[in-house]
Amino acid sequence: MKHTFREDIEKRLDNEGFKNEYIALESEYKVIQSLIELRNSLNMTQKELSKLTGIDQADISRIERGLSNPTIKLLQKIADSLNMTLELRFVPKSEIHV
Repeated sequence: MKHTFREDIEKRLDNEGFKNEYIALESEYKVIQSLIELRNSLNMTQKELSKLTGIDQADISRIERGLSNPTIKLLQKIADSLNMTLELRFVPKSEIHV
């Protein structure tokens, strides 16, 4: 029987070590996913975003693939270029649902 990706993740979350790593990477994944979803909702290619922001398309690609750790300053530059507000929050771990 084949499992979906989500089912596989949920099963692995029973392992405390895996769960801790998953939680540690979740914030990074959410930033990446938000950027991709925003760019796609604007029907914008990475190349178009590159021209708008002045950030190399290869750097945008690395960010979206999780191969680069963008600074807040870089994320702010992207947000400003898209006429968006960058919002960062601290949330108690007790409110995180995994």
